Parts: sequence; structure tokens; C-alpha cells
Amino acid sequence: MTRTGRKGHHRSKKKRIVMAMAPLVVVAVAVPLMNQAGAATPSEVTKDCAENSNKLDNCEFVDVQFRNNSLGPNLRVSTPTDNCGSTSALSKSFSVSASVTRSITLEDGFTASADSKLGNSFFEIGAKFNTTEINLKRDDTGTGFDFSRTDTVKPNHIGFFMWSEKRTDVSGFLRATYKEEQDGQKVFFSPSEGGASVHVFYPQLLKNGTPDGRLWLRNVECGTPQANGILNSENSVRAEPGFGEGGENVTDVEIPLSEIPAP
Repeated sequence: MTRTGRKGHHRSKKKRIVMAMAPLVVVAVAVPLMNQAGAATPSEVTKDCAENSNKLDNCEFVDVQFRNNSLGPNLRVSTPTDNCGSTSALSKSFSVSASVTRSITLEDGFTASADSKLGNSFFEIGAKFNTTEINLKRDDTGTGFDFSRTDTVKPNHIGFFMWSEKRTDVSGFLRATYKEEQDGQKVFFSPSEGGASVHVFYPQLLKNGTPDGRLWLRNVECGTPQANGILNSENSVRAEPGFGEGGENVTDVEIPLSEIPAP
């Protein structure tokens, strides 16, 4: 009788162990299923659109706001001429060249090729802001100018040309339509619907096809931090102040755009 009672006690204990473990198995299976059903994040939308992923039915840029006649970066577009230590002005022939192209700012620096769904969308949106007064460079090919002109470098100064393109800044968001549903839907956005952190910069062109903007001759007094920084940069790209913003050691003279030859 005593032996029979112990056996019954062991069977009951085994049942309790099995019942306690069963829910753990269910939870372990459910976790990967939830991960697979997750919605596309804004970063994934940007990446898929930029790479023209075959997971997409379409990806388009939706404009929210725009601004005409904004000036781009201030760029050196000629090699500096060194007239340091001289007491006389120097007449110098400069080779001046610059190129403009449509540029896009996406998350993490992604870009989109012209033959992608997104690239085509950027081209089409550009047409919306192309008017009789403002002619935009809408595709991703470059246009520019390349010419020589003679100008004067002041005594004990270095001289070079600066350029800042004029452009139309259109900002908005990306709308991606996926072929397969994710989390019960196919349409996702980056950064969000109605957002305006995706920027497309369309260069503005003059009637003759020359890039619109500002070109100027800059003289910088030798021995100053500005002059030393430029001479030591070996023509590498560096941030420069805008027209008339260089300070007391800098003289800027604007060049009329009519003097820039058509491409």
C-alpha cells in the first residue's frame, strides 16, 4: 500500500512539470513570427528607394515646400595666384571653371540614379517648378562653364575666383509602395508622411544655358590666417565665407554673369 502511494505521487509531479514548460515553447515560436511581420522603418524605406529595390512597386518624392534663388556652397573655382611680398599689382590670366548638377540629400547620404523610380520622380517634380522665369537643371547630368579671363591681384595679396550657384530647394518626403504587405500595409514613408527633410536642389540656369549664381574675384591679404589656410590647402575643397563676408583682410569684386561664356 505504501509503495502504491509513492508511485501516484511521482506521476502527479511529472504532469506538473510538463504543464509548466508548455507555455515557454509557444512564446519561443511566436517571437520570430512577430519579427518577420515588422513594418519597414524610415531608414529601410530610404535604402530601398535609393537602391531601386525589387521589393518595391514604386517609390516617389512628394514635395511639401520650396524656395527659389537660394545660394549654394561658396567654392573656389580657380587656382590662387600668389602676389605676396610685392608692392605692385599683378595682371594675371585665370582659368575659371565650375559645374552644377541636381543634388539630393537623403538619410545617411544615399543617392538615387537617374534610371531608378526615385530618380525619375525627382525629374518629374522638377518640371513643376520649371517656369518661364526660372529654368531648372532637372536631370543628374552636369553643366557649367570653363573659360579664361585676365584680372588684377592686389599688392601683397593672393587672388582667385569664387562661385556660388543659384538653385531651387524643394523639400519633402519619400513614399514607397511595396509589392508585398508588411504589417498589414504596403505603403510606407521616410522620414514620415508630411515631413520635409528630404531636399532636392535644382540648379537654376540663365536663358543661354549658363548656370545662374554669383561669380567674384577675391583678394586676400598675405600673412593672414585666411591667406595661409588657402595656400596650405593645395587646392583642396574647404569652406569659404560668402561674398562680402570675408572680413577686413578680404576684398571681393563681383563679375557680371553676362561676362561668363555660354556652355
